[in-house]
Amino acid sequence: MFLHPVDVLFIPAHVAPFIHPAHNVSLFSLALFIQKILKKLGIKTDYNTHSDAGGPKKTFVVVHGLEFEIMPEAYSFWERIYMRYSIKLSCRWAKKIIAVSKNTKKDLIELYKIPENKIEVIYEGVSTVIASPAVSGINSAKQSLNNSYKLNKKEIATVAKLPRNDTLPYLLFIGRLEKRKNIAGIISAFEILKEKYNIPHSLVLAGLPGYGYESIKYKIAGSKYKEEIIMPGFVSDEDKFGLIKNADVFLFPTFYEGFGLPILEAQSVSVPVVTSNTSSFPEVGGDSVAYVTPSEPMSIADSTYKIISDESFRNDIIKKGNENVKRFSWKKCAEEIATLLITN
Repeated sequence: MFLHPVDVLFIPAHVAPFIHPAHNVSLFSLALFIQKILKKLGIKTDYNTHSDAGGPKKTFVVVHGLEFEIMPEAYSFWERIYMRYSIKLSCRWAKKIIAVSKNTKKDLIELYKIPENKIEVIYEGVSTVIASPAVSGINSAKQSLNNSYKLNKKEIATVAKLPRNDTLPYLLFIGRLEKRKNIAGIISAFEILKEKYNIPHSLVLAGLPGYGYESIKYKIAGSKYKEEIIMPGFVSDEDKFGLIKNADVFLFPTFYEGFGLPILEAQSVSVPVVTSNTSSFPEVGGDSVAYVTPSEPMSIADSTYKIISDESFRNDIIKKGNENVKRFSWKKCAEEIATLLITN
């Protein structure tokens, strides 16, 4: 939490703070502030999101994933040391550990030998405000949105029988641009879609650079379709959902995630999702997404093309996504955490 700058949209998946302090707030003052809130609620405990090592008091810790243990090559040496130290000590001190998925619980048991009865699974949620028609239309004017992020700088020929947006059709990834997110695989899949299927779409990779970004830049620079790969950088929260809403397909074939919240964010605005068949994705996506093998760009490309070319399949997956997202809410998440705090 304190090794990275404040970054609301692209906070690393393994660090999702309960209360994110201003840059000039010390650990000590933050701890006092949290304790003050808990005292007012009548809860005598500590609550953290594995950002510190815990302490001798009754402590509850949320673990968002152990990706750094599964893919150590995708993290710097100091990131791995920091996360391993903070999470292991936090879990050791914790009265209860909250895992954001059954897959994360499994990883904690297998990798850190934590007793199963010490871990509770509480799913994350997706904002119903974002999913509501009124709010999702904040930036629904496609021309305005595309101008803001320079998405209509090129004229792309229309391919017969392919449904498309009113302006420029695009495939979208949002997240930190780093090795673990399989950006190279997404780019390779996009090149296949252009070569094999001649799709009219651009590829939008929205997010800030992460670990391994230099190799991603190099791959884009060498791509035959580099002019159709758009990188708007950081986008505001409002425009993030505008970008998602107007995408033809949301691509999230990352190698490993503790939960996979972007899947639900896309489904909340009725956008079909292509995601991986690994880690927590089947648990979160159910039968409402198109699963791929993340290490195989052809798998990503073929599933993406099926969505944009087969209207019946596309409509079916969108309908299932609308139902799937109802399983998750921040209200339910908060209620389950509150119950855990009060009863333990």
